[in-house]
Amino acid sequence: MFNQLVTPVGESLALSFLVAALPLAVVLVMLGILRRPAWQASLAGLATGLVVATLVWKFPVPLALNSAAAGATFALWPVLWIVFNALVLYNITQKSGRFTAFRIWVVQHLPNDRRVVLVVVGFCLGCLLEGVAGFGTPVAITSALLIALGFPVLEALMFTLIFNTAPVAFGALGSPVTTLAAVTQLPVHDLASMIGRQLPFLALLLPFYVVGIYAGWRSLKTLWPVLLVAGGSFGFAQFLASNYLGYELTDVISALGCLICTLAFLKVWKLPHDPAFALDLSPELRAEQSPVPTWQGWVPWIALSAIVIVWTTLAINLIGQTPVEWPGLHNAVFITIYDRPYAAIWNFQPLAAGTAILLTSILIGLWVRIGLRGYLACVKETLVQVRLAALTVTVIVALAYVMNYSGMTYTLGMGVASVGPIFPLVSAFLGWAAVFLSGSDTSGNALFGNLQVVAANKLGLDPVLMAATNSSGGVMGKMISPQNIATGTAVTNLKGREGEVLAKTFKHSIFLTFLLGLLVMLQQYVLTWMVPH
Repeated sequence: MFNQLVTPVGESLALSFLVAALPLAVVLVMLGILRRPAWQASLAGLATGLVVATLVWKFPVPLALNSAAAGATFALWPVLWIVFNALVLYNITQKSGRFTAFRIWVVQHLPNDRRVVLVVVGFCLGCLLEGVAGFGTPVAITSALLIALGFPVLEALMFTLIFNTAPVAFGALGSPVTTLAAVTQLPVHDLASMIGRQLPFLALLLPFYVVGIYAGWRSLKTLWPVLLVAGGSFGFAQFLASNYLGYELTDVISALGCLICTLAFLKVWKLPHDPAFALDLSPELRAEQSPVPTWQGWVPWIALSAIVIVWTTLAINLIGQTPVEWPGLHNAVFITIYDRPYAAIWNFQPLAAGTAILLTSILIGLWVRIGLRGYLACVKETLVQVRLAALTVTVIVALAYVMNYSGMTYTLGMGVASVGPIFPLVSAFLGWAAVFLSGSDTSGNALFGNLQVVAANKLGLDPVLMAATNSSGGVMGKMISPQNIATGTAVTNLKGREGEVLAKTFKHSIFLTFLLGLLVMLQQYVLTWMVPH
């Protein structure tokens, strides 16, 4: 059994922390400074991680390669299975004209104002897609719709990435919260409730923040009513659902409520027309006629929501679930700081959420009469679209597993915990780093969730608050994760420009994470005051 090392560099936690951060730094530099494609940056990060893990942390080469394989397998199933089937559904809507119908519905029924369209499509619809599918799907679909409505490609992707932060912690039917409870052994309801007391503030802020950086802060004077309705309805519903209803359907309930409230409000509220922000549609798009009634553009997404809700409520995803002890890795590593062996179990679910989305795509394909040849053409097109994104996701999750099993991530966590009283602020950035590295809030919680609890207990802080902050902080790392960016660029024809996208979103990611950290410090102070020692 391999015993993890915590301070392998000169018995110094500070030096070991810096060396453990090298893979993360390599990915950031290659994406943000050298402007290399995400798949190249991820491969470089994995190579760096393998070298550091084997030479510095003394992680045996067979275990290092085996842990990378385990991570790659998890990336393929269930993560990429969800992404792939969601994009097949998107391509069916494209081929059948339903995407065109949806776009024309937006033009006909929403105010002729890019700022409002950005909020409804990027925020309201994006949150719904995150709730039922997650893992980069909403970024790909909503950015493609915004581009079709005349938004510049880079802007569309950047703003959908920022909007995607609000629902991520409860995305894919609460998967991140379920994982966080499993790795920390804390009550799942307590964790969901705490996350639901943090993210609603972010949800309320986001429409104002995005419109401010997109159209200028003066636009807030004109648009504040609809921004308040969109952000407020989502945040309020998110708080209620996570605290009193059930965390699995938090995003679906919040996003549906947000969509209904915002669309209803736009029917009675008259926005002053501003020609400077009118939709920039080409003459061809203005003259375009829908091949089917425009209401049919909503059907695929409503069907997806309904099927996934039923799928989860009836626990169909658990049918046939098989826990697989990963050969050669399960209990082959000893976690020094926890004084226990490290399990390596892959839960194979043949009827996972991606299978529900597959069923949706088949049913929609039958409904639009696309035929077997047309359906297979959509599958082929999706394979071409996601091949580099799939490579990026597979490699980056493999890196996360190498760092996790070698002990590098525990060194990072212990280093961050040493900051003492300001740990609640830093805790948000720890979650941010975990999701940037692993690509999803679910994986980020598996990566650093337990470390947050260890640090909290060591510092006398509330463990539920710190564990929840890992998930809440992780949502800001989502907007700059190579996998999320790669999925978005695959659909928007920005392949090779991932570095530009990262550069556009990085400062917003840092700023919003800092705001969350301040909120967590306030929450910890209130908890300390309410429960005196």
